[in-house]
Amino acid sequence: MANPQSHSWAFRVRRFRNWFPLGVTYATFYMGRYNLNVSSQKMMDAFHLTKTQFGTIATAGFWTYALAVIFNGPLSDRIGGKKAILLGAAGTAVLNLLIGLLFLNGWQTRIVLGMSLLYAANQYFQAFGALSIVKINAPWFHVRERGVFGGIFGIMISSGYFLAITVGGWILAWLGWYWVFLVPAAAIALMAALDLALVKDTPAQAGFADFNTGDATAEDPDKDRPVDWHYLMQQIFTNPIIVTLAVAEFCTGFVRQGLMLWFVPFLQEVHNVRPGSFLFSVASIGVTVGGIVGGLLCGYMSDRWFQSRRPPVAFIFYLGQIGSLFVLGRAAAPGLAAFMIGFTCMWIFGVHGMLSGTASMDFGGTRAAGTAAGILDGVQYLASGLTGFLLGHFLDTLGWGAWTFMLMPFSLIGAILMIRLWNETPMRHAKPETAPVAAD
Repeated sequence: MANPQSHSWAFRVRRFRNWFPLGVTYATFYMGRYNLNVSSQKMMDAFHLTKTQFGTIATAGFWTYALAVIFNGPLSDRIGGKKAILLGAAGTAVLNLLIGLLFLNGWQTRIVLGMSLLYAANQYFQAFGALSIVKINAPWFHVRERGVFGGIFGIMISSGYFLAITVGGWILAWLGWYWVFLVPAAAIALMAALDLALVKDTPAQAGFADFNTGDATAEDPDKDRPVDWHYLMQQIFTNPIIVTLAVAEFCTGFVRQGLMLWFVPFLQEVHNVRPGSFLFSVASIGVTVGGIVGGLLCGYMSDRWFQSRRPPVAFIFYLGQIGSLFVLGRAAAPGLAAFMIGFTCMWIFGVHGMLSGTASMDFGGTRAAGTAAGILDGVQYLASGLTGFLLGHFLDTLGWGAWTFMLMPFSLIGAILMIRLWNETPMRHAKPETAPVAAD
């Protein structure tokens, strides 16, 4: 069998030139999405919002994102990942610019309704981000390399959190808070221009031979036929592995956004740690470092220890979530609480990158990668919506003592689901003659 990783140096350099600008673009998307999180306490204080009211704004965005990725996934598979990422970048940049200008000019009335609508519109365009990257990278990475790509995907996410939370915290400390919307608008627009110049959907478009990626659609007898809606729906919704992964990602979404949406007010109200302070930087940079370590560790363990099986690593990381959430909820010292934010993110982002970024390519296949990523991301954000108004309501009524303990059961369910998929890989049922061909 040919070594699927025996690509030429020229191919690897060109592939880097493809995914690196995409990764930076996705990081700026996060800067234009999680600016709501970093400005949460500032917004609640400025407009006298309860956690339930602020959570309503977040829920409007999360559920719009959830519906959008389900529809935008098939659209990306049909029009191609490059067009999809450019469309998403244009819309996201415009919406962030509009929100920033409204606050700059003293917007004061109907904040909950207005921000819910604008944030929802922003999230619609944001929904092109992850699935476009998965769609573009699927033809560039063999299935045995995708654990490594899962780590890369985790770095993309973590870099975005650094821009949104850490840099956003510095912006809040030194500039008007509307700048946390204006700066991302400019950054996203810049990266869209670079993507237009550098990114190619397939190796063939960049002057290299396409190759057998070894995924779920690599040996599809109709792989040269144009992708249609019937094919995509059949490929995804009749696959019990993807359905199970979708339920697991629902659990991941609740834990991930349950932490990310509320850790800024948690640190401020419980431990008096404010954006721009040293301990806040420890927490926010910890999100980035934890995400990078979690993503790389997850990918390495999957490819090297478990023969490119994703569920065993996800199982380990779900258990890690439970332990770290317990310690975070019981932490009495501000320094420990700030550290545990990043440590918990290591376990959460590792799973997220592995399932949404890697398993979606594996089991959706190159032809349906965008749709698979859309489904997994969509159900994740359905759960995320519950962390807005619903978790906000419980925090208003029960207080911070119940916060992490409301997240832990979802990590447990995710771990149990991974046991059911323990030995699954897209190559498990592949024929021997379908060995991959190394790229030129």
